[in-house]
Amino acid sequence: MINQFVWVIFPYLCVAIFIVGHIFRFKYDQFSWTAKSSEFIEKKQLMWGSILFHLGIIPVIFGHIVGLGIPAEWLSAIGVSNHLYHIGAVYIGSIFGIVTLIGMFLLTARRITKHNVRRMSSFSDILVNILLLAIVFMGCVATLWTNATVPDFDYRQTISVWFRGLLIFRPNAELMTTVPWTFKTHIILGLLITSMWPFTRLVHVWSVPLTYFSRSYIIYRKHKTN
Repeated sequence: MINQFVWVIFPYLCVAIFIVGHIFRFKYDQFSWTAKSSEFIEKKQLMWGSILFHLGIIPVIFGHIVGLGIPAEWLSAIGVSNHLYHIGAVYIGSIFGIVTLIGMFLLTARRITKHNVRRMSSFSDILVNILLLAIVFMGCVATLWTNATVPDFDYRQTISVWFRGLLIFRPNAELMTTVPWTFKTHIILGLLITSMWPFTRLVHVWSVPLTYFSRSYIIYRKHKTN
């Protein structure tokens, strides 16, 4: 029963909260749809943390999409062998994962240890930082430590199949029974922050200024006084 709740009911519940929460906040609370800037308080650590985090997280997200969304058989059919995939997922993925972890550590340490930054931060701001740090950390542990100590485990035959089952509404909780605890923790934390997303500063991720480069120029004219 617990296995069924954690790997079937809980994921759908988190996604439902994610969707409904975003709709509700966009409709009734658009004025808070932003990330309060603390750049004027401290710049250097924010700059390095942001650069490293964003430099690492984009390839990491792409790697998750490929690893979870594309069946191993499909990759083999286009010439991507298990050995080649392993090199990309473990070695290249670990590099970007560590870069992301360092960036997230800098951002979290800044928010907690810088007095003025902490004062202007809400509870949810600090919680999001800590959760993201924990998620990235467990992802690195799972990739570097678990893959080395449990070489027979293949997440593409367990986690990936379970994930795709959720997408087509045919989940199989039994697939997660033999998954190492590091991967399970990484996934549960990821689901948890998914459910929290609409109620935190993370909503600013969707506010991409796509029209910025095509918008009209702002014209300034000097006011002539008599």
